[in-house]
Amino acid sequence: MAIELPENVVVSKLDELASWCRKNSLWPMPFATACCGIELMATGASRHDLARFGAEVFRFSPRQCDLMIVAGRVVMKMLPVLQRIWQQMHEPKWCISMGACASTGGVFDTYSVVQGIDRFIPVDMYIPGCPPRPEQLIQGIIDLQDKIQLEGTIPGSEFELRTRQQRKRALVELPTVGTPSLILPR
Repeated sequence: MAIELPENVVVSKLDELASWCRKNSLWPMPFATACCGIELMATGASRHDLARFGAEVFRFSPRQCDLMIVAGRVVMKMLPVLQRIWQQMHEPKWCISMGACASTGGVFDTYSVVQGIDRFIPVDMYIPGCPPRPEQLIQGIIDLQDKIQLEGTIPGSEFELRTRQQRKRALVELPTVGTPSLILPR
């Protein structure tokens, strides 16, 4: 015997509903230090209308944000500030590396420019370009929303610091002769 539901009733899983809420209410924390910051500002303007994707509320307090957008080059002096802002953001949180400088150091192959922020904070989405167009950032946010929809659960076990903030494979020290071997993360 089938049960009929009224037209105004929707049945779903609670995990999917929580993921839908998370993906449609991203509050970005802009960390713009160079020309990519201009493109980030253009993305928030009325021409590109980031509000369609629920990410128009740029906040400058890390305790109110759940998405960090690093746009432009990051120098070693700014790295502790970037890491402190990242640590002050509440879980669940995500990071977008926007532009060649944030992702790989770009043309600035010097000792003072960080050669990829993924060495210091976990990055969820990379947006290539020098500087990337606003359309690319919007596509990156759409892709991040798809990723958020697939990963979310109510207990949030996937956001635990131990699993999310693991050291990157490139930064794991290789064992030397006479020391116990380290287990490399996969």
